[in-house]
Amino acid sequence: MIEVKLGNRENMLEVRFRAPVTDEDYEKVLIPAIDDAIARANGVRLLARIDASYSDFTIGALWDDTKLGMSRWSGFERIAVVAKSKSMGRVFRTFSVFMPCPVAVFDWGQEDEARLWLIESLGTIHQRDLGGGALQVELLGKIDDAVYEEKTRGLNAFIRQHDRFRLLLDLRQFDGWQGLSAMAAHFRLVRDHVDHLEKAAIVGDEGWQKVVVGVVKRLIGREARFYEANDFDAAKAWITDS
Repeated sequence: MIEVKLGNRENMLEVRFRAPVTDEDYEKVLIPAIDDAIARANGVRLLARIDASYSDFTIGALWDDTKLGMSRWSGFERIAVVAKSKSMGRVFRTFSVFMPCPVAVFDWGQEDEARLWLIESLGTIHQRDLGGGALQVELLGKIDDAVYEEKTRGLNAFIRQHDRFRLLLDLRQFDGWQGLSAMAAHFRLVRDHVDHLEKAAIVGDEGWQKVVVGVVKRLIGREARFYEANDFDAAKAWITDS
């Protein structure tokens, strides 16, 4: 069974999945509701409350779910999943990075937190001119591709003023990317400006962030260093030393 109701904003939709979930539920209830929401609003924010496990979905329903995602992903702006089954929650968390829009997974009973996430601002990027061709870029929270699109203009303006620049990438408060498209936007941003980048310092406290140093080195073919969070001042001194 699938129940659909409008959220407290025009572009919000709340959907509850309860066993059993059939292809008829998709075709007669869910798909028409989503098509109507997409037609009404520019970017739908969806709250999916899943009171079912995979075994409660018929084969036809699973196929319809796949088709729904493939044909309508561009209409979703953000998706919050509240899963009663812990295994369902783990599956959504695992694959959320591959989704083309931001996806967050919440435990059962956290509907209010999920609704808040749907309407609140996500991460952001701050840029600071440190002088002498050095630029500090600070990533805060979870970043989606819309943030990169917005901030690219500022980076382009900085680069137009400098033939070469040095980058201080501050990841101390970075929580990762909201979806695969955001991750792709990040590396496109690096790739598009690699010819102007002289050296880079990356500051963070997560093990995976050290991997970014290796990626940057391969991209720019020049020096890149990783600094622990408490060594920020040393990183700044190195990157501003021309």
